[in-house]
Amino acid sequence: MSEDSTDGEYVDELPEDLNVSEYVGPHTFPNNNRRRVPAAIYIVIGLVCIGFWLVYSDTSALVNGGILAAGLGLTAFGIYGMVAGWTLNVDETEALVTASRQVGFAVGHASAQMVWRGWLSRPSWRILLYSAENPPNRRGIVLLDGVSGDVIEWFVEENPEDWGDLEDAAPASGTETVSE
Repeated sequence: MSEDSTDGEYVDELPEDLNVSEYVGPHTFPNNNRRRVPAAIYIVIGLVCIGFWLVYSDTSALVNGGILAAGLGLTAFGIYGMVAGWTLNVDETEALVTASRQVGFAVGHASAQMVWRGWLSRPSWRILLYSAENPPNRRGIVLLDGVSGDVIEWFVEENPEDWGDLEDAAPASGTETVSE
């Protein structure tokens, strides 16, 4: 809230991150294949450590088994990072379209969340969908593979939430409430 200096009343303001006039475009999720850059750095540093151990382990008091262990650990972690750096082939818009086809009802509100599955951190989309009625009669959740675009799991049910108290409080869509 900010104070209006002319009449001394408080005026509500939107936070800066919700100000529509400063909207710059849709948000895109970063691709998981960015993990490969630090993974390559880990591999290079690990191989350098292993190389130092091979060359200097007999002649230097500073190069010992710890350098070898660090080199092996960094190299192993870098290889894991390369494998876990999947390329995300399905963006959030494609995931929402696929999920809305899967549930079999007209979708109103929906939410997409990026998640990772398994030890290899395969990217997936978790999508929550509500039917287009007001209040929604059905809801569903769809888990979609972010690499192949295949539906992994999905579930649809009648909406168990009771929104009866909110029907009278909220204005109908397209109407505006003005208070004096």
